[in-house]
Amino acid sequence: MTSTAAADIGTEVNIAADKKAVRRRTVAQAIVEYLQVQYSELDGEQRRLIAGMYGIFGHGNSVGLAQGIDEYGVDFPHFQGKNEQSMVHAAIGFAKASNRAATLACTASAGPGSTNMVSGAATATTNRLPVLLFPADIINNRFGDPVLQQIEHPVERDVSANDCFRPVSRYFDRITHPAQLLSTLPEAMRVLTDPVETGAVVVCLPQDIQGAEFDFPESFFTPRVWHIRRRPAVEDELRDAAEIIRNAKRPLLIAGGGVRYSKAQEELARFSSEFGIPVSETYAGKGSGPSTDLNLGALGVTGTVGANEIADGADCVITVGSRLQDFITASHSLFQNPDVKFVNLNVGSFDAHKMGSFPVIGDARLNLAGLRERLTAVGYSTSDEFRSDIADARKATLEVRKHDLQAFPGELMSQAQVIDVLNKRTTSQDALILGSGGVVEGIHKAWDPSNGTEIHFEYANSCMGHEIPAGLGYRIARDDAPGEVYVLIGDGTYFMQPTELVTAVQERKKIITIVIDNRGHQCIWPLQVAKGGPGREFGTQYRERSKESGRLDGAVLEFDIAANAASMGCAAWSTTTVEEFSAALTEAQEAEGPAVIVARVEPWRYLSGNGAFWDVGAPMTSERPATLEGAAKHLKGRERQRFYAATTAPDAR
Repeated sequence: MTSTAAADIGTEVNIAADKKAVRRRTVAQAIVEYLQVQYSELDGEQRRLIAGMYGIFGHGNSVGLAQGIDEYGVDFPHFQGKNEQSMVHAAIGFAKASNRAATLACTASAGPGSTNMVSGAATATTNRLPVLLFPADIINNRFGDPVLQQIEHPVERDVSANDCFRPVSRYFDRITHPAQLLSTLPEAMRVLTDPVETGAVVVCLPQDIQGAEFDFPESFFTPRVWHIRRRPAVEDELRDAAEIIRNAKRPLLIAGGGVRYSKAQEELARFSSEFGIPVSETYAGKGSGPSTDLNLGALGVTGTVGANEIADGADCVITVGSRLQDFITASHSLFQNPDVKFVNLNVGSFDAHKMGSFPVIGDARLNLAGLRERLTAVGYSTSDEFRSDIADARKATLEVRKHDLQAFPGELMSQAQVIDVLNKRTTSQDALILGSGGVVEGIHKAWDPSNGTEIHFEYANSCMGHEIPAGLGYRIARDDAPGEVYVLIGDGTYFMQPTELVTAVQERKKIITIVIDNRGHQCIWPLQVAKGGPGREFGTQYRERSKESGRLDGAVLEFDIAANAASMGCAAWSTTTVEEFSAALTEAQEAEGPAVIVARVEPWRYLSGNGAFWDVGAPMTSERPATLEGAAKHLKGRERQRFYAATTAPDAR
């Protein structure tokens, strides 16, 4: 029997009967070798589950994981991120491009380096996307407490700054002994490849533990395939859901991100076409609906007037792979039919029961097919009258879009016009990445997805700074694929986190970043004005501090984003007209490396509203009459919010 001791721990563990059956490695080295032999399998396609590791190395991991990658990373590329939060966003983009079947690991040094990854972890978990994080942690043996960057808790001595990952993680652990890897790493892989549980997986690594040695069983390093299964719903759920739908006169489908992850686009299109059921799209589901006259486009606060009109009177809402966040449901005020029923197809029970839905738990593609067979058997179809209403709703949407795309006298080009030019120039080989700001409404409401461009829409966490690194991660995952990766952001996002452009240059990965420059966080301005009255915008525009008022209401700042991007190694253009933007887009497409196009747009010109309600914290008292008026209107909007009673099977008692 072999007796081994982990360095600085002094605990002996008998783990193997034969020295030849063990591999002596440090914790960090074992992690690197283990990750290199983990694979996923989805629909018969196998690939490396963890394709490499992003890392910014400091004292907390430079002699731990960095050393392990350097010595044992035979086929395990390291990507040098420029910001720890951005590393996680890059992993999210990689996971999205890989349809959740592969991702990247990320490591950061102890203290602020690790806690910088928290927002990225929250974004991954909220979007149900797998990322694997290895934040460095404090010294486990405590001989030198307090160590550099340690936050001391006077009562709970086992708490570190990394405990702030707990509420934003789907799986959390802290390795305090090397043997714990034997159970922790397989469990981490299981969560990453589980469509229900996936999200941020966080394994904290105390600095001394990273270098602790241990005799790991050779079998621990045996290649393993993690199967991502398609699981059908139980027969009773399919039967009862079909019965609910067959009684509907005005049904509506909502296509969420689960349609894309299940590769259920064709089945959704067939389901919609055979029964004459219109389709609306969430953010994550943008572009997953059918390219037919039954696609109503975006739904909710940033939805089309046509989709919201049909939703208002829908008597059965069939949700496919969505968690139904408040923008999509207009804060539970969108569906006003008093007898509306909900059927929710989702892999997870937690999401499938939202809004009192009748749950159909399992794979979207399988269960759409199962419902289709049952509805076909009873000859279900919507009426000609309803289909006429759908056509009228689409016409109303197109009229609004036509109005918004016109050139307005005396104004700069609009954000909508920039999006329209991009829309006309992209193809099914391209990808579009976005996640926050005013561009969200522009793409969700006005983008025509019939060109097949794949859209990565991060709006579950709406994390500014996500987009550029996510675009880079997307390109890393699809490096050999034809087409361009476009990143669409506002100037506010650019100023928060542009530095992964340096990584894109370093890695020779081409992404085309389009920056909508309207001199501020202008998408918040309409919200402030709506709740506070004209002239009540505050802290949302890029202005100098006024000597007279002492506030940021002076002259508009002048800056050159294109020059800044060029200084980081990108090809860059500044444009102020539609013609200039179109020409710059052509040159960017012909460029070899990363490119940035700045589009200076009219700051106050947004798309036409649709009247949907969004519940935010409006001020209920004020000395300003306009603010009180805005609050009163908001309270009036809240009157439309509904509690949706549970939808039950027709024969339920």
